Amino acid sequence: MFANLSPNAQVIFAVLSYSFCSGSLVLVNKLVLHHLPYPSLVVTFQLWAALIFIQVADAFHIIEVDPIRWKNVKPYLVYTVAFSLGVYCNMKSLSMSNVETVIVFRALSPLLVTVADALFLGREWPSARSWIALSGIALGAYGYAMTDEQFKTQGMMAYFWPTLYLFVISFEMAYGKKIISGTDLKTRSGPVLYTNMLGWPPMLLFAHIGGEYGRFYNDAVDRAMRDEPIFSTAVIVLSLLGCVVGTGIGYSGWFCRDKVSATSYTLIGVLNKCLTVLVNLLIWDNHASMEGIASLGLCLVGGGFYRQAPMRKAHSEMNEKPSKSDDGGESGDVSMTPLLRRGAAASAESKQ
Repeated sequence: MFANLSPNAQVIFAVLSYSFCSGSLVLVNKLVLHHLPYPSLVVTFQLWAALIFIQVADAFHIIEVDPIRWKNVKPYLVYTVAFSLGVYCNMKSLSMSNVETVIVFRALSPLLVTVADALFLGREWPSARSWIALSGIALGAYGYAMTDEQFKTQGMMAYFWPTLYLFVISFEMAYGKKIISGTDLKTRSGPVLYTNMLGWPPMLLFAHIGGEYGRFYNDAVDRAMRDEPIFSTAVIVLSLLGCVVGTGIGYSGWFCRDKVSATSYTLIGVLNKCLTVLVNLLIWDNHASMEGIASLGLCLVGGGFYRQAPMRKAHSEMNEKPSKSDDGGESGDVSMTPLLRRGAAASAESKQ
């Protein structure tokens, strides 16, 4: 389907689709957690839904799926642990904090990923322009922290889960890019299948550690005694919507990761969420102040000026088999600004 598109068109489509799903999933999960405060169980349900979709679509020959092989399972085990822990930290952050807090801590991740890009993934160090852009992101995040009421009232304890999320997501982004060229998966469903298949057991473990089973049982008994339905129509609809968007971000995320560098992929994930802040202002009362929003805007401006670093020549020559992303999607001379603008536009359209 995408083979007939030009390399640039593939990159644009990858950014748009990933932006649409990523920008929507934060708000959908926030709404779901408002009704079902069981982050690990909610994520597990979304992972199962993606697996069911893959198996059913494969059975009806709608999509092609790579067979499950141990040699492909092993490289995804480490990624899956990081993926599961990152999702859990994200959901815990959303349940205990506001959306802006999660976005700002995510905005710091390109600083860490760009170092991993240079040290482990064969890229040049960022240009002066890109360092200034990334520094602007860090400055904006610091400005936000100084205006956040939760920071003032609770101190650093309010940022435990977002901070852990920052380090986990940075490792996940860098390692995810590395394993794309290290496995021989031939379909788009392959990475989604392995990630979701290996991801749900750790999520059930996290649910046990967090006491979610007991809380769910107590809430269910309490609702039954009050003759209230355990799952209202709104909860069911939101949960199904979360499953659809969660499956979509699995496909679009791996597709986008294949087309750009680890740092650019991380940066796209940050910037396409910019409009979720505006939507959040219309839904929740615990939003950031105008000064905090302005600081977040500085993060987004810095992201718009970032320029992707090229591959090192020596590293490129050593690779006998270039990755799929080298077919035009990873030119170090291409500014990310127009792509990120399109990504932000897609995120805005997803909320209308």
